[in-house]
Amino acid sequence: MDKPLVWKRMKGRLAQNTILQAIFFFATVFGLIALMLLLSRVIMQAIGWLDGDFLNSFPSRRPEEAGIKSGLVGSLWLMAIVAPVSFVLGVGTAIYLEEYARKNRFTAFIQTNISNLAGVPSIVFGLLGLTIFVRELGLGRSVLAAGLTMSLLVLPVIVVAAQEAIRAVPQQLREASYAMGATKWQTVCRVVLPAALPGMLTGAILALSRAVGETAPLVVLGIPTFIAYLPSGVFDTFTVMPLQIYNWTGRPQEEFQHVAAAGIVVLLVFLIVMNSVAVLIRNKFQKRF
Repeated sequence: MDKPLVWKRMKGRLAQNTILQAIFFFATVFGLIALMLLLSRVIMQAIGWLDGDFLNSFPSRRPEEAGIKSGLVGSLWLMAIVAPVSFVLGVGTAIYLEEYARKNRFTAFIQTNISNLAGVPSIVFGLLGLTIFVRELGLGRSVLAAGLTMSLLVLPVIVVAAQEAIRAVPQQLREASYAMGATKWQTVCRVVLPAALPGMLTGAILALSRAVGETAPLVVLGIPTFIAYLPSGVFDTFTVMPLQIYNWTGRPQEEFQHVAAAGIVVLLVFLIVMNSVAVLIRNKFQKRF
C-alpha cells in the first residue's frame, strides 16, 4: 500500500467534503434568511389590522371593514371534503396496487401514470374539474365541485406516499400474521395498515397543505373571490382564503395590502394548526405501533 498516495487522495476527499458541506450550509442559511425576511415583512404589514373584527367580518370594499370570515369558513368546508375523499381513495388505491394487484405491465403502467400525475400543473386539474364536476355533473361553483377537484389534485401524492409506507412494512410481519391463520384482509387491516399509517399520514399532511394554498384550480372553476355570506351546505357557492387574499392584493388602495398581509398570517396559522393536529395523530400511532 502506497501510504503517501493514499494520504494524498484522502486529503483531496476531505477538502471536497468540507467545500460541499459549506455550500450546503450556506444554501440552507440563504433559504432561512429569505423565509424570515418574507415572514417579517408580512407580519409587519399585518400589525394593526389583524384582530378579532378581522376574523369575524365579511369582505368589504372598505379596507377598514374588510374581514376574512367567509374565506376562513370556506377553507374549512373545502378541507372537510378534500381530507376524507383523498385519503380514503388514495390509501385504497395504494393497498390494491401493493397487496392485491398482480405485478404486470398493466399495473406498472398505472403506477407510472400516478407518479406522472403528481407533477402535473394544478391548472390542468382545474380544467378537468370544470369539465366533469361543474359542467357534466352540474355541480356548479359549489363546495362539492371544488372539493372533488382538489381531491384529484392531491390524490397522486397520497397514493405514492401510501405505497412507500406499505412497502416499508417488513415482510416478516405479514408472514407471522399468515402463520397465525389470518386472512389476507385481516393481515392488511390489522398488521400492514397500523404499521404504515404514520407514513401515510405524513404524505396526507403534505398533500392537504398543498390543497389549502392552491388557487389556480379554483380560479378555473370560477369560484368567487368576494362573498359576504357563509355556505350552508356542500352545494352552495363559497370562497377560500387564498382567493380572498388574491382579490385584496389586486385592489388599488394601499390599505388593502395590509389587509392581504393579515389574511396571509391567518392562512399560515391555519396551515400550522392543521399540520400540528395531523402530526400529533401520526406520532400517536407511531408510538403505538
